[in-house]
Amino acid sequence: MSEPVLTSWQGQPALALRAPDGARATVLLHGGHLVSWIPAGGEEQLYVSPQTRLGTGASIRGGVPVIFPQFNQRGPLPRHGLVRTRSWEATESVVRGRHAIGVLRFTSDIATRVHWKQDFELELTVSLAGREIDLELAVVNTGETPFSFQAALHTYLRCNDVLKAQVEGLQDCRYQDMTTGEPGQGLPGQQWGDVLTVVGPLDRIYEHSGHALTLRELGRRVSLTQREFSNVVVWNPGADGAAALADLPDEDWQHMICIEAAQVDEPVILSPGQDWAGMQSLRAS
Repeated sequence: MSEPVLTSWQGQPALALRAPDGARATVLLHGGHLVSWIPAGGEEQLYVSPQTRLGTGASIRGGVPVIFPQFNQRGPLPRHGLVRTRSWEATESVVRGRHAIGVLRFTSDIATRVHWKQDFELELTVSLAGREIDLELAVVNTGETPFSFQAALHTYLRCNDVLKAQVEGLQDCRYQDMTTGEPGQGLPGQQWGDVLTVVGPLDRIYEHSGHALTLRELGRRVSLTQREFSNVVVWNPGADGAAALADLPDEDWQHMICIEAAQVDEPVILSPGQDWAGMQSLRAS
């Protein structure tokens, strides 16, 4: 195991990863939050709002927030859970063959038990080489009672113009449309065409079919695959939604889209000592 060497990103402690071929990534200790991914010979693939809040207690707008143990407001805990606003520990940073690998860990403590009386440990492993990056989230029940959880890797992808972008690979997938129906209770739907486009606010929780997804726009393509996550969340706030968000410039809804690997509909149940791991992999071309 190699001791991690920390750097700084906008004043925040961070783990900087660089593969032998030049691929780079930056992961903040705050939230175990991936804020940058630049493939070898390429450009930034993630979106981070220039108006995002940083520091203690902040929820960063962009990158890849880690959501655990609750998705959004689907339960009694703080929105999107307990770990995205807390400090993680960097435990490893190493180059193995072609890959740069970083590992961060979060362990339950007194502060998390105020909201959720469960003992757990999370481990986020980031591995990159060439045009690809893998994000694996592992969860261990370190307590004495079973618990259930939801989780997500809330990936914000950069777009040149989201109105000209397409998301492919969701054909025939059922979804809940969270922009319709009662608050928190989206109406059901089914994706009939293979191409999803943004024409207004978009907030859908899809049943994942197992197929790879592709974000495509002129001159750029990002492919996404996932393992053990049973849902895909696709989100863009649209113009009105962006105007209501203090940490997002009004026009920046046009320059991002979230395509998230998620476990929402069927929470995972872990007995004491059991573990679970889910992965999202991205490839830029």
